[in-house]
Amino acid sequence: MGSAKYAELGAFLRSRRERIRPTDVGLPSGPRRRVPGLRREEVAQLAGASVDYYNELERGAGSQPSEQMIAALARALRLTADERDYLYRLADRPVPVHGGAASHIHPGMLDLLSRLTSTPAQLITDLHVTLVQNPLAVALIGDHSDFRGTRASLLYRWFTDPGARHLYPEADHESQSRTFVADLRAAAARRADKDVEATSMISALLDVSPEFAAVWAEHDVAFRRDDRKRLNHPALGLIEVNCLNLFSEDGRQRLLWFTPAVGTGSADLLDLLAVIGTQEIVEPTY
Repeated sequence: MGSAKYAELGAFLRSRRERIRPTDVGLPSGPRRRVPGLRREEVAQLAGASVDYYNELERGAGSQPSEQMIAALARALRLTADERDYLYRLADRPVPVHGGAASHIHPGMLDLLSRLTSTPAQLITDLHVTLVQNPLAVALIGDHSDFRGTRASLLYRWFTDPGARHLYPEADHESQSRTFVADLRAAAARRADKDVEATSMISALLDVSPEFAAVWAEHDVAFRRDDRKRLNHPALGLIEVNCLNLFSEDGRQRLLWFTPAVGTGSADLLDLLAVIGTQEIVEPTY
């Protein structure tokens, strides 16, 4: 990166930070502020960066930010799609293709997620790539932020990695597989035939998973608008939840949140989830 781009990147970050109110991102307004917008330490906290590192970025110095850090900053600062793309170019990083783990999230959907503080919720793509999770979602189903490439999709991992199924009772695996495949067919049809991300995932799964190939051949199609799941939580045992989806206008992103299934005692378990905090739920690597 040249010095001019570093300087512009810092100035751009500062300008976006100063336009945001703390309440816009779910933070308390707190005592009287001497400067408009968020504090630098608040942006760093929201993006998962150190305060020193973020300060260096705003000063137009420091190391070149990674693609993951740019995506985190874009979300923390509620950037529009055009602003996010501009930030990637300032950092001399390739602008991500739509639909991947670094996909731009509409600020309105991110705002809704930030307001869901008492229920597990996350934003995912139509190919089941997790974009961002709230703390209760991490506590319920584990942290999905470290997966890259095709493995960023839970749907892909479901058919290629036995560890992706460890939260689900074995008796439910077949029904979950059918639901995943029907949802993928609906998503791929909406994206059109020339969409590389969807077609390459389908092709890869047909090659490596006989189970996927068999279910795909049945030609079932249905968007996963709502569902009921049983989850084996490592600390709380079996939890039954309803999974509800709010779709973006183009259907490529979903706000997914979990509510307790009525008559199961899961409401008390989800209350306990907030008390015990995040568990170390890790899908084994095979």
